Amino acid sequence: MLPRTSFLAKLMGAYAIIVALASVTHKQSIVETTTMLIDDRPLVLIVGLLGLIAGLTIVLCHNIWSGGVSSIVVTLLGWMLLIRGGLVLFLPLDATVSLYHAAQFERFFYLYLGITLILGLYLAYAGFWSSARQRIASRPVKIPTS
Repeated sequence: MLPRTSFLAKLMGAYAIIVALASVTHKQSIVETTTMLIDDRPLVLIVGLLGLIAGLTIVLCHNIWSGGVSSIVVTLLGWMLLIRGGLVLFLPLDATVSLYHAAQFERFFYLYLGITLILGLYLAYAGFWSSARQRIASRPVKIPTS
């Protein structure tokens, strides 16, 4: 795994795990906040801009479609962030609200968090395990002499 892939996998994995676990402990607050946020155009604009910059950053520095599952997952997540950020910026607020309601966030809350948690666990494992393997492989081998 490339060092850049390893770093992004660790970053995205840790972020997803923390967000998923924090969200599970505060379900009602997260649902209410998200519902209020989606009706506030300035906040939606800020979220769209942040998603766009995160997606652009990942796509520009890691548009890698080979090299293993981890590389592809990191690239796909970057493209998803980029597309979502762009949609949020270009779609009218009514369309954004309709998409949010169509996703039935509250009804499928635990499913969405489960996917986020599993993805986060996979990325963190792949990123940290890759770093550990690289450190082990780079150690000099001591040959005993008699």
